[in-house]
Amino acid sequence: MNARYLRMPHVESGMTVGLFGGSFNPPHGGHLLVAETALRRLGLDQLWWMVTPGNPLKNHDDLAPLADRIALSEKVASNPRIKVTAFEKALGQSYTARTLEIVRARNHDVRFVWVMGADNLKNFHRWQNWRKIVSTFPIAVIDRPGSTLAYLSSRMARTFDYARIDEDDALALAFHRAPAWTFIHGPRSPLSSTALRSTTPRVSPAVQKSL
Repeated sequence: MNARYLRMPHVESGMTVGLFGGSFNPPHGGHLLVAETALRRLGLDQLWWMVTPGNPLKNHDDLAPLADRIALSEKVASNPRIKVTAFEKALGQSYTARTLEIVRARNHDVRFVWVMGADNLKNFHRWQNWRKIVSTFPIAVIDRPGSTLAYLSSRMARTFDYARIDEDDALALAFHRAPAWTFIHGPRSPLSSTALRSTTPRVSPAVQKSL
């Protein structure tokens, strides 16, 4: 794995950057749709496609090697404004709250937005220090199949209902002080990593070599 993936992508002062984290096991067109929707609707200069070493809430028995998931992510996310990275591996931990603290500390003059699919809202309150995540950076929740009503029913949405801004004002989200979040409706892809894993074997060394 190239060492550049273990460093935070380069940013310039004043940029607006989306942070889109996940195991991407495997990455697919649904992830890309979320990323490109965020780029467009939030007016982002960059989006960091953060491939995590592993999700503490998920079973890792079927987790493909990090290098494979990075290589596949590069093929899926070809937009030059999307920066595939695995810098969390170098940090030695995978808890989002701590990662966001470090990102903020190292990039004082950059506006960040945490980007996630609506399918993550249901269990968001189970993430370590989830309230701290909401209070670190503004959050953009992008619609996903079967999760359109999550912005009404999830614990996070109910707890921080007062901080929700209308999606028509999404372009201004990065300029809001956290907590601030919005739910963005739009095209939805039926693809899911879980379904793809059930029909496709883990990436083999031979396939990895061909990427």
